[in-house]
Amino acid sequence: MSHNTFGHLFRVTTWGESHGPAIGCVVDGCPPLIPLTEADLQPWLDQRKPGGSRFVTQRRESDTAQILSGVFDDGEGPVTTGTPISILIQNEDQRSKDYGEIARAYRPGHADFTYQTKYGVRDPRGGGRSSARETACRVAAGAVARKVLGDGVKIRAGVVQIGPHRIAPEDIDFDAVHDNPLFAASSAVVSAWEAYLDEIRKAGSSIGAVVALEVTGVPAGWGAPLYGKLDSELAGALMSINAAKGVEIGAGFDAAELSGEENADQMRLDLNNQPVFLSNHAGGVLGGISTGQPVTARVAFKPTSSILTPRQTITRDGQETDLRTKGRHDPCVALRAVPVVEAMAACVLADAFLRHRAQVG
Repeated sequence: MSHNTFGHLFRVTTWGESHGPAIGCVVDGCPPLIPLTEADLQPWLDQRKPGGSRFVTQRRESDTAQILSGVFDDGEGPVTTGTPISILIQNEDQRSKDYGEIARAYRPGHADFTYQTKYGVRDPRGGGRSSARETACRVAAGAVARKVLGDGVKIRAGVVQIGPHRIAPEDIDFDAVHDNPLFAASSAVVSAWEAYLDEIRKAGSSIGAVVALEVTGVPAGWGAPLYGKLDSELAGALMSINAAKGVEIGAGFDAAELSGEENADQMRLDLNNQPVFLSNHAGGVLGGISTGQPVTARVAFKPTSSILTPRQTITRDGQETDLRTKGRHDPCVALRAVPVVEAMAACVLADAFLRHRAQVG
């Protein structure tokens, strides 16, 4: 299997399976002399780890990160050395017996059929390599990327829609995201959303959701035309997250309903004679290059495919059957996708920053 690496100068390779002994990543291209310890990684991993509330899978994983290489304490604290940073996360709570039945039948909505067709072999335990368990590695890499970007770049994401229930754009509050178990970007919707998701969960079903992203502090100039566009690479990175089915930058699909006059982000000068935009339909990117405005995106996630309602499928030997997926699964996978969305944005932006610096100084 190839294509387990993304990025250009800031490169991330992830490895491991859902029910293997461990998962991990290698971050290559991180500049030297950046202070980095395992304590810098853990807060972000703690946001993503399972078992945090009744609304996510009850698999119990501490997601404790161990840095194996690329960091050295020269007497003034651990710093990066410029060499590959290898990070290990042990798998602690596999329950492989839950997946005995799907070893022969393909789960509808999952990657079982496509992996078997492409490789002639697949690991049915929790989805193997296709499991969202892999996203813990991305979050660890994203924590390193945040250190590269520094405190001036602020990356925030939150759930803005669950099923048909939406938060109005003017009511989005990213400060509320980590004060509720749904990662909702508004405290006002939490009670109603919890009741709605409880119904979904108790029925053994699942529901989709939308996660919004906002990044502030990105200066003008990052990204490159024509095939290194910042918005293109961000969209590709976000689409690579498990269960992501759609990404829009800025106004996104709503731009199709705007006139040219409405969509154009007009410009003026501030009191210091610096350019300012009067709107941000472009999502902080024009011509593939950052404008200095907030970089914004939205990611649509499908419902978790593992549900208790029997679904029609076929077996490896060509027999039709009905399959009810057992195991411990998220009723709404987008909840724990919030820190993953942030991490992928961090990795893309760290890469864009290093490439910009390399090209123009």
